[in-house]
Amino acid sequence: MRDEDSSAAQNRRARNGESIARPVKFGPLATWIGFNLRMAQEAAFQAFSRLSLEIGESPGRFATLTLIARNPGISQTELSHASGRDKSSLTPVVEDLVRRGLVQRKRVNSDRRTYRLNVTPAGKKVLTQLMRCARRHERNLDRVIGPRDRKRFLDILKRIAAEIE
Repeated sequence: MRDEDSSAAQNRRARNGESIARPVKFGPLATWIGFNLRMAQEAAFQAFSRLSLEIGESPGRFATLTLIARNPGISQTELSHASGRDKSSLTPVVEDLVRRGLVQRKRVNSDRRTYRLNVTPAGKKVLTQLMRCARRHERNLDRVIGPRDRKRFLDILKRIAAEIE
Protein backbone atom coordinates (compact mmCIF):
# COMPACT_ATOMS: atom_id res chain seq x y z
CA MET A 1 0.00 0.00 0.00
CA ARG A 2 1.44 3.38 -0.94
CA ASP A 3 1.75 6.14 1.61
CA GLU A 4 -0.35 8.52 -0.52
CA ASP A 5 -3.54 6.52 -0.85
CA SER A 6 -5.53 3.53 0.20
CA SER A 7 -7.01 1.90 -2.86
CA ALA A 8 -9.04 -0.51 -0.70
CA ALA A 9 -10.67 2.37 1.17
CA GLN A 10 -11.27 4.28 -2.05
CA ASN A 11 -12.76 1.21 -3.73
CA ARG A 12 -15.05 0.73 -0.73
CA ARG A 13 -16.19 4.35 -0.94
CA ALA A 14 -16.84 3.97 -4.64
CA ARG A 15 -18.92 0.82 -4.02
CA ASN A 16 -20.92 2.70 -1.39
CA GLY A 17 -21.72 5.38 -3.96
CA GLU A 18 -19.62 8.11 -2.40
CA SER A 19 -17.78 10.39 -4.75
CA ILE A 20 -14.04 10.65 -4.42
CA ALA A 21 -12.79 14.10 -5.33
CA ARG A 22 -9.13 13.27 -4.90
CA PRO A 23 -6.97 10.60 -3.32
CA VAL A 24 -6.53 10.91 0.42
CA LYS A 25 -3.00 10.95 1.80
CA PHE A 26 -2.78 8.57 4.72
CA GLY A 27 0.86 9.17 5.58
CA PRO A 28 2.11 6.75 8.23
CA LEU A 29 -1.44 5.50 8.83
CA ALA A 30 -1.18 3.46 5.64
CA THR A 31 1.26 1.08 7.33
CA TRP A 32 0.07 1.28 10.94
CA ILE A 33 -1.58 -1.88 12.21
CA GLY A 34 -3.97 -0.08 14.56
CA PHE A 35 -5.40 2.12 11.82
CA ASN A 36 -5.74 -0.76 9.36
CA LEU A 37 -7.25 -2.97 12.06
CA ARG A 38 -9.86 -0.28 12.71
CA MET A 39 -10.57 0.12 8.98
CA ALA A 40 -10.98 -3.65 8.60
CA GLN A 41 -13.27 -3.79 11.63
CA GLU A 42 -15.40 -0.97 10.24
CA ALA A 43 -15.67 -2.64 6.83
CA ALA A 44 -16.59 -5.97 8.45
CA PHE A 45 -19.14 -4.32 10.74
CA GLN A 46 -20.79 -2.45 7.86
CA ALA A 47 -21.00 -5.66 5.81
CA PHE A 48 -22.63 -7.49 8.73
CA SER A 49 -24.94 -4.50 9.26
CA ARG A 50 -26.26 -4.80 5.73
CA LEU A 51 -26.99 -8.51 6.24
CA SER A 52 -28.65 -8.09 9.63
CA LEU A 53 -30.77 -5.18 8.44
CA GLU A 54 -32.33 -7.58 5.93
CA ILE A 55 -34.05 -9.16 8.94
CA GLY A 56 -34.63 -5.85 10.71
CA GLU A 57 -32.06 -6.31 13.46
CA SER A 58 -29.05 -4.42 14.69
CA PRO A 59 -25.72 -6.22 14.32
CA GLY A 60 -24.61 -4.89 17.68
CA ARG A 61 -27.14 -7.14 19.40
CA PHE A 62 -25.71 -10.36 17.94
CA ALA A 63 -22.70 -10.79 20.22
CA THR A 64 -24.69 -9.81 23.30
CA LEU A 65 -27.50 -12.26 22.54
CA THR A 66 -24.99 -15.00 21.71
CA LEU A 67 -23.07 -14.55 24.95
CA ILE A 68 -26.26 -14.55 27.03
CA ALA A 69 -27.64 -17.62 25.20
CA ARG A 70 -24.38 -19.55 25.66
CA ASN A 71 -24.07 -18.51 29.30
CA PRO A 72 -27.54 -18.68 30.88
CA GLY A 73 -27.71 -16.62 34.05
CA ILE A 74 -24.69 -14.50 33.17
CA SER A 75 -24.45 -11.26 35.14
CA GLN A 76 -24.13 -7.92 33.41
CA THR A 77 -20.64 -7.57 34.87
CA GLU A 78 -19.59 -10.95 33.46
CA LEU A 79 -21.20 -10.02 30.14
CA SER A 80 -19.31 -6.74 30.12
CA HIS A 81 -15.97 -8.51 30.61
CA ALA A 82 -16.75 -11.21 28.04
CA SER A 83 -17.80 -8.72 25.37
CA GLY A 84 -14.98 -6.25 25.99
CA ARG A 85 -17.48 -3.44 26.59
CA ASP A 86 -17.71 -1.23 29.63
CA LYS A 87 -20.88 -1.53 31.67
CA SER A 88 -22.06 1.99 30.78
CA SER A 89 -22.15 1.17 27.05
CA LEU A 90 -23.57 -2.31 27.61
CA THR A 91 -26.44 -1.27 29.88
CA PRO A 92 -28.51 0.43 27.13
CA VAL A 93 -28.05 -2.64 24.90
CA VAL A 94 -29.30 -4.96 27.64
CA GLU A 95 -32.16 -2.60 28.46
CA ASP A 96 -33.19 -2.59 24.78
CA LEU A 97 -33.10 -6.38 24.63
CA VAL A 98 -35.19 -6.60 27.82
CA ARG A 99 -37.66 -3.97 26.56
CA ARG A 100 -38.09 -5.90 23.32
CA GLY A 101 -38.71 -9.15 25.20
CA LEU A 102 -35.57 -10.85 23.87
CA VAL A 103 -33.78 -11.09 27.21
CA GLN A 104 -35.08 -11.62 30.72
CA ARG A 105 -33.30 -9.87 33.58
CA LYS A 106 -33.75 -11.21 37.14
CA ARG A 107 -32.35 -9.84 40.37
CA VAL A 108 -30.20 -12.17 42.43
CA ASN A 109 -31.79 -12.70 45.85
CA SER A 110 -28.45 -12.78 47.66
CA ASP A 111 -27.24 -9.55 45.99
CA ARG A 112 -29.99 -7.13 44.99
CA ARG A 113 -27.51 -5.12 42.86
CA THR A 114 -26.82 -8.08 40.56
CA TYR A 115 -28.98 -9.22 37.68
CA ARG A 116 -28.88 -12.57 35.89
CA LEU A 117 -29.66 -12.56 32.18
CA ASN A 118 -31.35 -15.21 30.06
CA VAL A 119 -32.53 -15.27 26.46
CA THR A 120 -36.30 -15.60 26.04
CA PRO A 121 -37.96 -17.78 23.38
CA ALA A 122 -38.42 -14.63 21.26
CA GLY A 123 -34.72 -13.86 21.75
CA LYS A 124 -33.81 -17.36 20.58
CA LYS A 125 -35.77 -16.79 17.36
CA VAL A 126 -34.02 -13.49 16.70
CA LEU A 127 -30.66 -15.07 17.52
CA THR A 128 -31.34 -17.89 15.04
CA GLN A 129 -31.97 -15.30 12.31
CA LEU A 130 -28.88 -13.30 13.26
CA MET A 131 -26.82 -16.51 13.30
CA ARG A 132 -27.78 -17.14 9.67
CA CYS A 133 -26.60 -13.62 8.79
CA ALA A 134 -23.40 -14.13 10.78
CA ARG A 135 -22.63 -17.40 8.99
CA ARG A 136 -23.08 -15.70 5.60
CA HIS A 137 -20.82 -12.91 6.81
CA GLU A 138 -18.17 -15.37 8.04
CA ARG A 139 -18.19 -17.14 4.67
CA ASN A 140 -17.52 -13.79 3.02
CA LEU A 141 -14.67 -13.07 5.44
CA ASP A 142 -13.29 -16.56 4.80
CA ARG A 143 -13.32 -15.78 1.10
CA VAL A 144 -11.21 -12.67 1.74
CA ILE A 145 -8.84 -14.18 4.33
CA GLY A 146 -8.57 -17.62 2.81
CA PRO A 147 -8.91 -20.96 4.57
CA ARG A 148 -5.15 -21.37 5.01
CA ASP A 149 -4.77 -18.07 6.89
CA ARG A 150 -7.95 -18.17 8.99
CA LYS A 151 -6.53 -19.89 12.10
CA ARG A 152 -3.36 -17.79 12.09
CA PHE A 153 -5.38 -14.59 11.59
CA LEU A 154 -7.69 -15.47 14.50
CA ASP A 155 -4.70 -16.33 16.70
CA ILE A 156 -3.12 -12.94 15.96
CA LEU A 157 -6.37 -11.07 16.68
CA LYS A 158 -6.82 -12.93 19.97
CA ARG A 159 -3.23 -12.23 20.93
CA ILE A 160 -3.72 -8.51 20.25
CA ALA A 161 -6.92 -8.50 22.35
CA ALA A 162 -5.24 -10.35 25.23
CA GLU A 163 -1.86 -8.65 25.33
CA ILE A 164 -2.31 -5.05 24.24
CA GLU A 165 -2.01 -2.49 27.03
